[in-house]
Amino acid sequence: MRNITQTWKSLLCLFGLLLGAAGMPTGAAAAPAAPSVSAPAALLMEKETGQILFAKNPDTPRAPASVTKVMTLLLAMEALERGALRLDELVTVSRASQNMGGSQVFLAEGEQYTVDDLLKAVVIASGNDAAVALAEHMAGSEEVFVARMNERAAQLGMTGTVFLDCTGLRGGGHVSTARDIALMSRALLAHPEIRDYTTVWTDSLRDGSFILNNTNRLIRTYPGATGLKTGSTSLARFCLSATAERNGMELIAVILGADTSAQRFEDAHTLLDFGFAHYTLAAAFPDEVLRPVPVLLGRQAEVQPRLLSDTRVLVEKEQLDALRRDVDLSEDVRAPVQAGQKLGELRVCLGERVLARVPIVAAESVARLTWFDLVTRMARTIYR
Repeated sequence: MRNITQTWKSLLCLFGLLLGAAGMPTGAAAAPAAPSVSAPAALLMEKETGQILFAKNPDTPRAPASVTKVMTLLLAMEALERGALRLDELVTVSRASQNMGGSQVFLAEGEQYTVDDLLKAVVIASGNDAAVALAEHMAGSEEVFVARMNERAAQLGMTGTVFLDCTGLRGGGHVSTARDIALMSRALLAHPEIRDYTTVWTDSLRDGSFILNNTNRLIRTYPGATGLKTGSTSLARFCLSATAERNGMELIAVILGADTSAQRFEDAHTLLDFGFAHYTLAAAFPDEVLRPVPVLLGRQAEVQPRLLSDTRVLVEKEQLDALRRDVDLSEDVRAPVQAGQKLGELRVCLGERVLARVPIVAAESVARLTWFDLVTRMARTIYR
């Protein structure tokens, strides 16, 4: 009998091992294994939610090189949005911008270029001279512009960043972090027009006589790549803020201090692949059908509720089917009802964890019945 029992135990263990080897579920799904990157600092962020999917030394200050220009571009895009700058506006090149070193498009003092041309030069060719020309045009001097850069960085919560110039050429105390670069990259991506520049592989200046080649080779080699900015100096080594979008989800991969240019692109490729393979964005309420709420003493018997926002949540693909939507909606509401008035809440949960809370509001206004309305209704009831 003892031998028979032992045999059954052995068979059950073997069966469990076979189930595991076949990949059949035996319990809760394990979190995806973290990717391996060689750069000393790296971070992967999902743009819409701002959620961080991977981080390696995310808050260690490092020289960011020309990735600094993400902030320069952000201030330019914000100025365009509020009407303080126009794409066809002419910018006159100063001696200071002409004399910039590093990567440049060889602007000459006294030349004039449109803002559009200078944005191309900054984004595609990483022109330091073009960045300084833009900064001087927008703020009067690079120094004033850099003060605005640091002010905007503080507003975005970039606590590990100090900008000393608008190009990233300076060493010493000019520093940022992988987390901070992701934050300003996310802010820049909120301006869809930036993709008119960041997704371009080649362009030109001076009526086609000067060719611009994108320093970000992922634009040509990585499916769905949308940008964003490269950078390299002897101090910073090789840096990159790489962005890509697939199936409605955009990711930001930041690489700082890679040993070689090829390595920064390989690391970014690894992070982006990891994010797209394991994560997805799910609608908070896919069918968006909510029952009408009865209105007491209203001119309409019901009011249609709606979600306040089209919220999406980031979830591991393996856990997508485990999402739970809990709707807490008022049984009724007393008139008058204002459009946008809160009627309840939608909670998107994964187990005991609440991933999102979305207010449910009235889609329209409903006026309160007047005395005349009440008398009319009573009369219709009596003489019907």
